[in-house]
Amino acid sequence: MTPLLTNKWIYCIPVLWVLLTTHASIKAQSREASQVSVSDFDSMAALKTAINRGDKMAKASYDLLMDQAEEAMQQGPFSVVHKTGTPPSGDKHDYMSMGPYWWPNPDTPDQLPYIRKDGEVNPEARNRHTDYTRKNACYNAIGTLGLAFYYSEDPKYAQKSIALIDAWFIDPETKMNPNLNFGQGVPGRSEGRPYGIIEFRSLEQVIKTLEMLQRMEALPADTEEEMQDWLYQFVNWLQTSELGTMEGTRKNNHATWYDVQVCNILIYLGEVGQVKKILEAVKEKRIATQIEPDGSQPLELARTKSFSYSTMNLAGFTELARLGKMVGVDLWNYQTQDGRSIRKAYEFLIPFITTDKPWEYQQLDQSGDYKERFRKLVAQAGKEFNEEWLLKITEDLARSGP
Repeated sequence: MTPLLTNKWIYCIPVLWVLLTTHASIKAQSREASQVSVSDFDSMAALKTAINRGDKMAKASYDLLMDQAEEAMQQGPFSVVHKTGTPPSGDKHDYMSMGPYWWPNPDTPDQLPYIRKDGEVNPEARNRHTDYTRKNACYNAIGTLGLAFYYSEDPKYAQKSIALIDAWFIDPETKMNPNLNFGQGVPGRSEGRPYGIIEFRSLEQVIKTLEMLQRMEALPADTEEEMQDWLYQFVNWLQTSELGTMEGTRKNNHATWYDVQVCNILIYLGEVGQVKKILEAVKEKRIATQIEPDGSQPLELARTKSFSYSTMNLAGFTELARLGKMVGVDLWNYQTQDGRSIRKAYEFLIPFITTDKPWEYQQLDQSGDYKERFRKLVAQAGKEFNEEWLLKITEDLARSGP
């Protein structure tokens, strides 16, 4: 069985913006007024108790986490200024990445413009010329160290996580500008596209670490203030910039995860009213348009990794439902008149992991990992929403083995 601490759900078992010139006077009030957090501290506290009383599974997960934390202690600092490339702005502080599925054009002398091969990642998009892999390493390390500090209470992990946060977000010499103007650019086509925004789903790890540091009174006041300023500016960019607003109008997983990202930031900043409005809109704006009455997700099924993308989008919907449960918006039980719902999307995919029913759509990844990711998602949703039918599926799959 997969150790409890090896996936992001361990944290949670997880209108235009106000003018920036006015946020300083209200941000402290809004943070104090809201008791909502992105992290599920009740579940985390229960797991901490299980670790302390010597529960074998919890202890095994804890030991694995601490091994990962020791590795994270040796990493970094990370910064956008460390990339070998320079963004079109000429400012190394701007984040820059390349569309992963775009490749040199074999039919032109200069190989431009690049051509798309859906599902096939070009190694150029994962090298030191851009920020993508560096950003992932940074946020993963921050998330791991935050967890290690929460469960072990060893201050060295807090200190290291704060140092990494400072280097990426705060230090004037190394910090990232709060925009994604040059995310997922494509040589010969675009300097930056709205699709780059989805790369910052992992910002959730940073937010949760900030919450844990605050909860345990280990977050310096100046770091907290600087991070609130950065997040205010970033979410303002997400909600008002051309690329940000475009991403919010996408029809597939990009829009789903855009909502998750915006809601996570707003919850941390205490703007729960805005979160409720966004989540209420998810019902007709996302669920009713992306999920068919039979539970299929057509725009994800059209991809070359159709099962993977269906799972990825459903994971985003499940996270929105979890956030909705926290703020009083019921997305889990929402259903359109013709039967479109998050639950129905689960029902559509489940037969492909519980029976020999063949998957009739294209799925380039045949390693079997994509089914395992969905199995984990089923287990997480079952626990989060106390759904006996999902929990039973999880138990049956555990008994039957991989």
